[in-house]
Amino acid sequence: MKKLLILTLVIVVSLLGCMSTDRSGERIGRDGNIQEYRGIYSGEITTLNYLITSNAMEFGIAANLVDSLIEYDKYGRVKPALATEWKVSEDNLVWTFKIREGVKWIRYDGSEYGELTADDFVHGMRYVLDASNRSQTANIAYKVIKNGEKYYNGEIQDVESIGVRALDRYTLEYTLERPTPYFLSITSYVCFFPVNRQFLDEIGDWFGTDNTNILYNGAYIMEKFEPQNIRVLVANEKYWDRENVHIDRLVSIYNREAASLAPELFLRGEIDSATIPPAVLDEWMRDSKKKNLVRPNRTSYYSYFYALNFEPMFPEEFEPDNWKAAVNNRNFRKALFHALDREAAMLTSEPYIPKNRIHNTITPKNLIVYKGLDYIQFGSLGHIAYRDSFNEELALKYRDKSIEELDGKVKFPVKVLMPYNTGARGAAGAWGNRAQVIEQQMESLLGRDFIDIIIEPHPPTGFLQGVRKSGRYALLECNWGPDYADPETFTNPFDSTGTYNKPHLAEGYKEYNGKHRYENLLDKAKGEIFNIEKRLYLFAEAEAFLIEEAFVIPYGVGGGGYMASRLNPFEALYSPFGTGTVKYKGLKLLEKPMSIEEYSKEFKIWDAERIEALRLAR
Repeated sequence: MKKLLILTLVIVVSLLGCMSTDRSGERIGRDGNIQEYRGIYSGEITTLNYLITSNAMEFGIAANLVDSLIEYDKYGRVKPALATEWKVSEDNLVWTFKIREGVKWIRYDGSEYGELTADDFVHGMRYVLDASNRSQTANIAYKVIKNGEKYYNGEIQDVESIGVRALDRYTLEYTLERPTPYFLSITSYVCFFPVNRQFLDEIGDWFGTDNTNILYNGAYIMEKFEPQNIRVLVANEKYWDRENVHIDRLVSIYNREAASLAPELFLRGEIDSATIPPAVLDEWMRDSKKKNLVRPNRTSYYSYFYALNFEPMFPEEFEPDNWKAAVNNRNFRKALFHALDREAAMLTSEPYIPKNRIHNTITPKNLIVYKGLDYIQFGSLGHIAYRDSFNEELALKYRDKSIEELDGKVKFPVKVLMPYNTGARGAAGAWGNRAQVIEQQMESLLGRDFIDIIIEPHPPTGFLQGVRKSGRYALLECNWGPDYADPETFTNPFDSTGTYNKPHLAEGYKEYNGKHRYENLLDKAKGEIFNIEKRLYLFAEAEAFLIEEAFVIPYGVGGGGYMASRLNPFEALYSPFGTGTVKYKGLKLLEKPMSIEEYSKEFKIWDAERIEALRLAR
């Protein structure tokens, strides 16, 4: 279940012409002195049933309507939400949560339905693990909950055997299949959200079909839901943490041309946030007034890297056997590794500050901080994290070595099939432009008599299945995002069950037990479940091996781009995983948008504060 993780959403939007602004910059609406955030959207949601969806937009809405057991503060520290405290048994198998008393389930009209209890979490999990409900996030839960997968697959029928139960009205207990160091972090996913048993029994299959057929216990209530017209979320006046909800109304207007119209609507004061696409950005940056309205987007925790494929399944015209022989040579891989000018590639999507998104490891910075030390500083990974892989001298050195070693075994130039998705545009930049830059740059450096990079366009429909999962590439830009607070989450693409580039098939790395060296490194790291510091060190060694052997070329992090917005991103709840980052809780409307300079200043302050906050929290 991938790509939950990193969630982007502009939920909210505009009631045109219904308000004025006072001298303080706060909007005055028809209902009195309120703060209202407005935006437009072009992609409509299909369900409000948060227990079954895996759609990023639907996640974003659900996170504002229903709370989870825990949440994260603006620095990424775990804090209580619907659970006030928790503990884990000595064997790390049993987690016990005390549920916050007095939390109310609210109907769409603001009336009370009942009180939240531990049983609501039990029933939510049972709903998710009932395969007939077709929850698209069930695997996140059943991979860790005792008997969860067996129940989901129908191997056992006793629902009481699932490892979740209410010990009393306000005490919730989870029993895990095996010790899971990152369990607490995944409880912020929608599959762990509660649902009121009585209400669900009353509504049945109508649950989540519209705003009247769900209950709310979160910061907002969906007051109006007219698909392809308007959505209105209003602050839940009976919310347990109401004092930290500052924006009173979130209003979204549908417009199929939202992406292209948003910048102009922002200038006219009709919406409060707009992504500024590359085609518009240059013009704004040349205008002295518009320039001061633009700030960078925060980068995400999606990691981007170039994968070298060890199981090529592409057509004979691209010489898959020749590629396979070449890619199994370490010096050939290292030549490609050091020849890729990542800054030149990044300029296609980040034209002003490309280095802000370039990253030297697979796991992004700040995903896990332990005792004040970032995971990417552990072990051998620390030697990689702060050096640029692009090195012309080394690239040529490894090229010459590989030519010597592969003489008579490989035909030069080696054809390097590099497909791209023709639909990847917008804030992420044009993938096709980046492919052309890489082709020209690498061929120029290494020589067209050494490699022949063949860029191949593919439509977005079916790209994942037709290209990456089917092995129809030699070199491919890939990405992965975290599901939980542990480096194991970034090993999934590369283990023996992964569907990426199959590094375990690389020749020359078999060890005493017949397994690939990387597999043995992973097994050792996954097996350390009690000593967290040692666990991080072992995973760092495994990741460093993957990079040093040039099985992949780390490239950068996602997100980025530019926007104009009346929101301060450094006030937002902060989390690399789960649903925390899409909440409007904690946010306030700014009197004027933040500029690039102001953003940079605030980011440095926030980053320093976060490092100190995490150090003190350990």
